[in-house]
Amino acid sequence: MIDPSEISCRRAACISTSVLIVLLIVACTTSAAQNSSSDAAIALDQQGRFADAAEAWRAVVKANPRDVIAFASLGLDLARQEKYDQAVQAYHKAAAINPKLPGLQLNLGIAEFKRGHFTAAIPPLKAAVAQGSNVSQAQTLLAMSYYGASRFADAIKVLKPLSEADPQNTELRNVLAQSCLAVKQYQCALTQFRAMLQQNPNSAAVHVLLGEALDAEHKTDEAIKEFQAAAQLDPKQPDLHFGLGYLYWELRNFDDAEREFKAELALNPTHPQALAYLGDIELERGNVDRAESLLRQAIEASNKVRIAFLDLSTIYMKQNKRPQEIDALQHAIALDPTQPDAHYRLARAYQATGKQAEARAEFAKSKELRPKPEQSPLAKPASAPQNPPQ
Repeated sequence: MIDPSEISCRRAACISTSVLIVLLIVACTTSAAQNSSSDAAIALDQQGRFADAAEAWRAVVKANPRDVIAFASLGLDLARQEKYDQAVQAYHKAAAINPKLPGLQLNLGIAEFKRGHFTAAIPPLKAAVAQGSNVSQAQTLLAMSYYGASRFADAIKVLKPLSEADPQNTELRNVLAQSCLAVKQYQCALTQFRAMLQQNPNSAAVHVLLGEALDAEHKTDEAIKEFQAAAQLDPKQPDLHFGLGYLYWELRNFDDAEREFKAELALNPTHPQALAYLGDIELERGNVDRAESLLRQAIEASNKVRIAFLDLSTIYMKQNKRPQEIDALQHAIALDPTQPDAHYRLARAYQATGKQAEARAEFAKSKELRPKPEQSPLAKPASAPQNPPQ
């Protein structure tokens, strides 16, 4: 999914200069009726001395706890110092006095977004959109907040018109496509990735993204072509060889899969999934010792790879190591309790050890659950955004 480090912050996540100007103008028009502390704070803001200005605004609000401009200005200065927790507190105090102050809801939403509180960012950003406050900026932030809060369907509703209004913005398209993937709207995702590829046909990353979407559609042969194209453009791109290897593995083309997994491990020797699936191939070939070694290495690198625990349970079952088998199956179930296979195998393991009550419970669970396709390891979980695209 989206790598936040590759998303720029050049417009939408930065505190709006126009909002600051509006607040300063309002403050200047009212400062004559206030003490000299307001004048000093405004002067410091105009000089870009935001830490000093914040202290000056603190003096103003201490003297006048109902000064909405002072609280809003204090929030701005704190946010410009990346003190977002304190900025949010100041903005909330301003909102308690006048929630319709121009720019306030937008800046509150930005501060919540910047500190990673995506759910909390949504209400003020919706208010900013409704107020017509920097609408495009607020909408982009709102969409990314929905995305960060895993509300992908809501993100799509906002992102589609934004992307249509700015068709050259590949970053917006990418977020939209990732949101579509997350809710299994595969045609939507494919449309966006193909448009991105038309704009940049030599992007290995886009070929990989398109390949992942095609894999989700079970179009394995087409997905392989996209990964192969990516490998031609940038053979050192992280996860590329694993992805291609996994697609070969799906087709049970183990020789080509092995080659790609090893290529990934040459770039990243502790890649957990490459180790696990390479171990699975060795198990398929009957090389139990080699398989066990690779699977153990995979689990040392990450305890989140379900196939590694399932394969180890198979090895332990063959070795009559029932306690280890049970432990491995329990780990597999913890990673995905909705799959009936591990419950059934755990029931058999309990049965073999004389734990009849536990066996009956697991048999019952396995009967309640319906087999479903394993989630492809190419379908990465959504990453929380740090900054929205332009």
